Amino acid sequence: MAYSTDSKSTAVRAQLDHPVIDGDGHWLEPVPIFLDYLRQVAGASVVDRFRKKATEHIERGWYTMTPAERLDRRPTRPTWWGEPASTLDRATAMVPKLFYERLDDFGIDFALLYTSLGLFHIANPDEELRRAIARAVNHMNAEMFRPYAHRVAPAAVVPVHTPEEAIEEATYAVRKLGMKVIMIANHVRRPVPAFARQAADATQVRHWVDSLAFESAHDYDPLWARCVELKVAVTAHSGSMGWMGRESVGSFTYNHIGHFAAASHAFAKALILGGVVHRFPSLPFAMLEGGVGWACNLVTDLIGHWEKRNGRAMEAHTRPTNLDRQLLKDLFARWGGRAYEDKMDELMNCLSLVPPFRSVEEMTEREYREQLDDFAAAHVDSADALRRQFSDHFYFGCEADDPTTAWAFDKRGHHRLHPIFSSDVGHFDVTDMTEVLEEAHELVEHGLITPDDFREFVFGNAARLHTSLNPDFFKGTVVEDAVAKELAR
Repeated sequence: MAYSTDSKSTAVRAQLDHPVIDGDGHWLEPVPIFLDYLRQVAGASVVDRFRKKATEHIERGWYTMTPAERLDRRPTRPTWWGEPASTLDRATAMVPKLFYERLDDFGIDFALLYTSLGLFHIANPDEELRRAIARAVNHMNAEMFRPYAHRVAPAAVVPVHTPEEAIEEATYAVRKLGMKVIMIANHVRRPVPAFARQAADATQVRHWVDSLAFESAHDYDPLWARCVELKVAVTAHSGSMGWMGRESVGSFTYNHIGHFAAASHAFAKALILGGVVHRFPSLPFAMLEGGVGWACNLVTDLIGHWEKRNGRAMEAHTRPTNLDRQLLKDLFARWGGRAYEDKMDELMNCLSLVPPFRSVEEMTEREYREQLDDFAAAHVDSADALRRQFSDHFYFGCEADDPTTAWAFDKRGHHRLHPIFSSDVGHFDVTDMTEVLEEAHELVEHGLITPDDFREFVFGNAARLHTSLNPDFFKGTVVEDAVAKELAR
């Protein structure tokens, strides 16, 4: 049975003189078929554990608690019904051949396709399950989409609890399974060691968010180096539901809004301030499904902070002993009157609120024991160099209905960034797969971006992301010639 190709998105595609690359679509792994792959890679006992514990780390007993118990224990409302409700779209998301058959109806020439099952388990705290699920998902996705490689590239699931774990799975996926895209979680929630040592109940231990590149529990440089060696961009796809401020016990919407952006915000900051971009200048990173609005804000904030908090600026403007104490005394006496004169000595030893009761010499000595330049690892000597680190190395997955994508093309600010069209088909927020490209094109129709901007959004940026380390990424695909021409422009 063939499906029509007269959708609104097909009409938009017919107007374009360039292909459309979907930078982040999803499929829904059919679990009964997945279990066969899990059995092959890990054995029947792991399949049994998966059946019993598949959602334990996600639901945390939420459904068995009363409303009062939820308010007392504060478990985060689990994700529910995150898949399409349309029957045809549900089948499309679950059957590779049908997904491939309908690509023209979506107006999409080539799709980078991401897991759904793996999203839930890439951070599973059970190491055996986490690693087995990743390996099984990768086997399944590589095999089931291999007949459609000229139009679909599935992404490999790469858990990052340790760099060694990540390196092993990334290497296997690329070299053994032939996959060209890897997907990591951009953080690991870890127990705070001091609290973990003292806790009687391990489930109640305070956690912290390790964003992999800054003050991490591990050195992830070997992973970034292996990605360069494997010629794969780092595409990160994980959210922050359950983080502080995203802990509603009853509202999925409260927890969901902005959660991908928040996790990506932390990851991007870590990559810059931790010096990863400086140390691995050829490695591109993509932050998926959070849009680009947060990134426009972050790059502006980073530049603003650099101007005030780089080493030279701090030495000039924030060193306590820079104060002219005699002039300060004169100003206190002249303008403060008797109340200030009577307490002059005390005032001169209490010039800061954080902390009070310390002299400027004590404050300077105390602070200068530490590294004061928060940008030292980034090795940037100007605001423009910092902006380039951000804009040249990062890409941002933007969904079709997000008008803030236009901000990335605004030439008036610091944030001429690289958004990539991300359909998110296969998930609940796409109610009709055939309308996604048409919805994205409304940015042009409403005058928010130009046709050239749209070309970058739905084609050029994704092409550059995936060919920056692997020039042959699109070889043998339907967009091979168009990509070659685009990169030569």
